[in-house]
Amino acid sequence: MVKKARIETVHTAIERLTRLCELFQERREQLASRVGLTEAQWEVLEEISTERFMPSMFAQREEQSRAAVSKVIRLLLDRGLVRVAISSTDGRQRDYALTADGKATLAKLRTEREKAIAAIWVELDQESLTQFSDFSAQLIERIEQYARKNVNHEPASGHSSGHSSGHSSGTKE
Repeated sequence: MVKKARIETVHTAIERLTRLCELFQERREQLASRVGLTEAQWEVLEEISTERFMPSMFAQREEQSRAAVSKVIRLLLDRGLVRVAISSTDGRQRDYALTADGKATLAKLRTEREKAIAAIWVELDQESLTQFSDFSAQLIERIEQYARKNVNHEPASGHSSGHSSGHSSGTKE
């Protein structure tokens, strides 16, 4: 039997991890809004900057509908941050690229993000960062393993956490 103090420590850790995830999300939204974007628009800009952007693949990977991704692309096109052309190698495909304004917007976002990293993370001691990184990797692996094993299993009655995010981001385990 797991001791009550251990369970309390586990729940405190989960609450802190959940808050950390919320803060990261809030901070990404703040950064994006500083340049007049949503976080979804920022994600699409980042992906287009890799020069291998495919809307359908992006939608699948991000667990978004193709229509939602198309809407974001249209908004970025309307703002003049991206351009699209028919692929020179395959007329069924589209090539997406950042415009000069898109590159400038993304550069500003990256600069602001690096400032935040410097202010928050860089001064932490190396041992703490290494321990956090190692622990995070272990936790990610454990959550992913658990999710894979339990993907087709119904939760035991009476043991639901009350969280049903629809995907295993790790913040609710």
